[in-house]
Amino acid sequence: MSNSDTINHDDFRDHIGTMDEQGKRKWIYPTKPFGKLYNLRKYLSYLYLIVFFTLPFIKVQGEPLFMINVLERKFILFGMIFWSQDFFIFGLGLLIFIVFIALFTVIFGRVFCGWACPQTIFMEMLFRRIEYWIEGDAPHQKALKKAPWDAKKIFKRTTKYILFFLLSFLIANTFLAYIIGIDELFAIIREPVSQHKGGFTAILIFTGVFFFVYSWFREQVCIIVCPYGRMQGVLLDRNSVVVAYDYVRGENRHKFKKNEVRTGGDCIDCNLCVKVCPTGIDIRNGTQLECVNCTACIDACDHIMESVGLPKGLIRFDSENGIKNKVKLAFTGRMKAYSLVLLALIGIETTLLITRSDYDATIIRAKGMLYQEQPNNQLSNLYTIKLVNKTRKEFPVELKVRDYPNAKIEVVGKDLEVKKEDVTQGGFFLFLDKNDIKQRKTELNIEIYSHGKLIKTVKTNFLGYAL
Repeated sequence: MSNSDTINHDDFRDHIGTMDEQGKRKWIYPTKPFGKLYNLRKYLSYLYLIVFFTLPFIKVQGEPLFMINVLERKFILFGMIFWSQDFFIFGLGLLIFIVFIALFTVIFGRVFCGWACPQTIFMEMLFRRIEYWIEGDAPHQKALKKAPWDAKKIFKRTTKYILFFLLSFLIANTFLAYIIGIDELFAIIREPVSQHKGGFTAILIFTGVFFFVYSWFREQVCIIVCPYGRMQGVLLDRNSVVVAYDYVRGENRHKFKKNEVRTGGDCIDCNLCVKVCPTGIDIRNGTQLECVNCTACIDACDHIMESVGLPKGLIRFDSENGIKNKVKLAFTGRMKAYSLVLLALIGIETTLLITRSDYDATIIRAKGMLYQEQPNNQLSNLYTIKLVNKTRKEFPVELKVRDYPNAKIEVVGKDLEVKKEDVTQGGFFLFLDKNDIKQRKTELNIEIYSHGKLIKTVKTNFLGYAL
């Protein structure tokens, strides 16, 4: 491709690089990446994978350290339990994460996708490496696809897909452990299928989804399904640091000849940056939707530059202003605005977490009930109480009325006691002296004690009027 074609021909922006003109899938055979950045990605991925596969086994006081149980609306983050009553705290945490990703994208582009996204880590550091191990590098994979279905091809393909399925099964089980907990997962594994049809079905569905994604759909998840690629088009500006080709230094590109005096740009048009790209793009065309900032092209280009005796960094982390105008990264007004919003949200979330109670209680008068005349010059109201215990300990409950020493409470039925991580409901009669009743609705503060310690105060109203 000539330099004029590269600069003036922009039809690559009108279609996805993994589809041909007929809309059919163009299979990507990326060359096996190598280099310092790739090695760093591997080490970070190893850490991520260790955390991912071991976290469900870590428990705090008998409960998982991390669990997102959507079915029971129970969420555990770093040992702290959140129930449906705390969902606004959990939701605010998700909002903070989204704002953080947006701020990170404004400054550093799509680095999260290439370095921390589970989809990329599983694909490039597990499934792709299995594929390289069994079928070889890109040229061998292409040759294998064109080869007839002989014993060698059948053996390689069968072995690869068996390993893909087993790895998908392992990921599916781990993923389910984050939802239902490791104990429930082990129960599904140990006990007959008939006792856990729903759980067994979920494992099969998750396994099938992961196998489909990593054996066939692959980079299409990042390009078509994931909204983050489109979101970055809104968030990025000329000051955002992304994986970028230095066109000022690289153009006009031309092939390298030994002992020549180069009069054009430093790009020797080897196309290795294209060959190693897991989404099949040419980074020299500029920032594109498909680019996940995996930095494979940086390693490849640095290797070539070093081989031909030219300075490294032709492809590097930089901004458009940094390449064109040699401007260093600046903390722009938009970055400041995102930062202020993020700090405000973190402040609110911290306050909510600090002030969050381990117990919730709701007390309301029984519907359809008026006050009752009682002996000893007293009136009574019937109440229903709902108690939520977010802790890992059972607690008995004792009710008292603040500011009314003569008030008396009689629990209906059994004494109130709440099991760990449970919700209980009950009823009680509250008796007040007529002398203490000055108006039709009297505001009361009912104190809830457990083991002699005040754990909650709930406001309610007493209905009655002493003539």
